[in-house]
Amino acid sequence: MANIGIFFGSDTGKTRKIAKLIQQKLGDVADAPVNINRTSLETFLSYPVLVLGTPTLGDGQLPGLAAGCENESWGEFIDQLADANLSGKIVALFGLGDQQGYPDNFASALRPLYDAVVGSGAQVVGEWPGDGYDFSFSAALEAGKFIGLVLDQDNQFDLTEERVASWLEQIKPQIL
Repeated sequence: MANIGIFFGSDTGKTRKIAKLIQQKLGDVADAPVNINRTSLETFLSYPVLVLGTPTLGDGQLPGLAAGCENESWGEFIDQLADANLSGKIVALFGLGDQQGYPDNFASALRPLYDAVVGSGAQVVGEWPGDGYDFSFSAALEAGKFIGLVLDQDNQFDLTEERVASWLEQIKPQIL
């Protein structure tokens, strides 16, 4: 087992592709990405470093049954984190959003994920500049920076590779 566990929620598969790209760039220090609906809390907690990804659905929701997804996802798993102890764990977050289609909730699903892991004692690393995006509001934005890497596969897919590489270089000293 590697030191880094990569877990994602997904509805369309875009977040899964980014999770795979992150694992590919990290190499052997990270295990293959796992859909959050295909793991247990025990396995999730077995990693000292977690890279967690989510798309934002509708009005800022995590993927899951309540958001209209066909399968369980973060919406269901997040409740388990309330009683989990993530003290000593390092967490890096990445989120997908559509800044043109949903400018009022761009990448906002990162917020409940962030709040859940911080509330359980994790240290979150990897904030990302809010520059270079055009949106009205994001719950994931604090003082001009996102609480994790934010990608827009609908409108800025051509920037994804560069943003992922830059973000990983930024967080490597903290996660390796």
